[in-house]
Amino acid sequence: MYNFCVTAKDIIDKYIAFFEKRGHQRIANAPLVPENDPTTLFTSSGMQPLVPYLLGELHPQGKRLVNVQNCFRAQDIDEVGDNRHTTFFRMLGNWSLGEYFKEQQLPWFFEFLTNNKEGLGLDPKRLYVTVFEGDSKIPKDTESIEIWKEIFTKVGIAAKEDDRIRTYGVEKNWWSRAGIPQNMPAGEPGGPDSEVFYDFQTPHDPKFGKECHPNCDCGRFLEIGNSVFMQYQKQQDGSFKQLPTLNVDFGGGLERLLAAVENQQDIFQTSLFTSIIQIIEAATKKNYKQHAQAMRIVVDHLAAATFILASNIIPSNKEQGYILRRLIRRALDNFDQLGGKEVTPVIEAVVEQYQQTDPILVEKFEHIKGIILEETQNYKRTLTQAKQFISKKYVIGDKLDDAFELYTSHGLSPTQIKSLGYTFDDRKFADKMKEHQEISRKGATQKFAGGLADHSEQTIKGHTATHLLHQALRDVLGPAVFQTGSNITPERIRFDFSFDRKLTDEEIKKVEDIVNKKIGENLPVHFEMLPLEAAKKTGAIGLFDEKYGNTVKVYFIGGPSTLRQLADRSGRPHTQAYSVEFCGGPHVDFTSELKKFTIKKQESLGAGQRRIYAVVGQN
Repeated sequence: MYNFCVTAKDIIDKYIAFFEKRGHQRIANAPLVPENDPTTLFTSSGMQPLVPYLLGELHPQGKRLVNVQNCFRAQDIDEVGDNRHTTFFRMLGNWSLGEYFKEQQLPWFFEFLTNNKEGLGLDPKRLYVTVFEGDSKIPKDTESIEIWKEIFTKVGIAAKEDDRIRTYGVEKNWWSRAGIPQNMPAGEPGGPDSEVFYDFQTPHDPKFGKECHPNCDCGRFLEIGNSVFMQYQKQQDGSFKQLPTLNVDFGGGLERLLAAVENQQDIFQTSLFTSIIQIIEAATKKNYKQHAQAMRIVVDHLAAATFILASNIIPSNKEQGYILRRLIRRALDNFDQLGGKEVTPVIEAVVEQYQQTDPILVEKFEHIKGIILEETQNYKRTLTQAKQFISKKYVIGDKLDDAFELYTSHGLSPTQIKSLGYTFDDRKFADKMKEHQEISRKGATQKFAGGLADHSEQTIKGHTATHLLHQALRDVLGPAVFQTGSNITPERIRFDFSFDRKLTDEEIKKVEDIVNKKIGENLPVHFEMLPLEAAKKTGAIGLFDEKYGNTVKVYFIGGPSTLRQLADRSGRPHTQAYSVEFCGGPHVDFTSELKKFTIKKQESLGAGQRRIYAVVGQN
């Protein structure tokens, strides 16, 4: 039976309220496309923006934090199609930065899961947990085991090891940025974790092993939350010592928690997705039960594409744009395979489903729909050209030797190739696809490790320079100019902004001159944590996706500010500050540290957007 009493939004609200009642400060939902972080394409976990604070930096909002974070994991693209993987998801998170540890975290999460009034009201008999079993260098997490035994005993459940509580090794119950302990460099922190699983009580499929257990792949169990305990630091000799400050990093997938609440083994059959599935069924005259894999791909990929488009990314052949294009085209392939003709109703259903938690999708609906429809036409042209290419090279009925090349170079999927009357070696194609996926996965592991933003001196200078550049562009081109993205490395600044034409040489020089003038004035740089409404009244500009935050971080370049200062009609604040922006930092202390600013080139991104490449500190 479905439990429609608790919706996805209800879970978010209950979770935030639960931890706010326990002294946690709600922090902002970081942008899905990270600002000024060249180490990762997307925000892939709630922890990712908090890595500096987990490593010791003081968080301006305190030591107990909670939020819900929009996340995207590109490495899961090829997994989508089963009943539990999605590329886009929301992660509920709570953190302790040296305040509390296992003895409070584990009972709190269990209470949230099982409490009928404050939590989700799950049956505790359906919950199983896993704990780190230890190895030759790091002891077994007996503390968590004893805490879990006490928790279950209090609700009348006998909890024994190898039954209700299972132990696993470093591959399942250990976390560090580098992965398992042997891969960690000296000085890196890490620790054991404890995962909670929901039992759907479905029969075990013996093809997945003789015995069923929480990490079994048969589908009976679903992980719904993971508490990571940052407890150890690796030493030069390979040993581990306990950290002086112990941190908690918890993450729980909203979509999976909803599946547990509704006792629905198939995530795509929860109330979050069923309305979208129904639209696809109506548009294709197909039944979900018989075409589940294709419909899951359409739902997930269009939902993910919608959120990425709302982050001002457009389809391209590079980085986030490449992932976006891949999502849209894979969704279109499967929609076409189902017999779908018009994708607009599906896009509308996605936006309608998410509008309560993400109203930005409603504001940007026409933009989102327009780009997807434009990409649809581009893809049709690409496929037409690919079909012309293949018809010139092969006779219908031929067995193709390079079917995989046609897929990677021309966009023809195996289904499309077969629909033209050609054949190929399916096994050979599958082997090449597996090889391709392994290469992609290795690259994704590095690119999507995430949260390891470069805080080198040169990159920090670049962060500050983008604030000066942003305001200088507005001074020269007008207040309608806004930043739409950036990517900063020690070598260069890449800054994207809204503007509908190429800048003249004179305009480029004016922008450069303004930035260098502000560098020469040696302006002070500082930040303030302000209530959201007060921050807006300062006239602050910048990328701003902090719809869940009541307190925000604002950086000032120039004179002091106060909460009483209001913006005038021109949008510039009543303050001596030259630049006022929403930003997470970090930045230099004075602008003279930038030395010199030089614009190297500009280019068009299409759709009324431009890109500038620049450097700082070079003569």
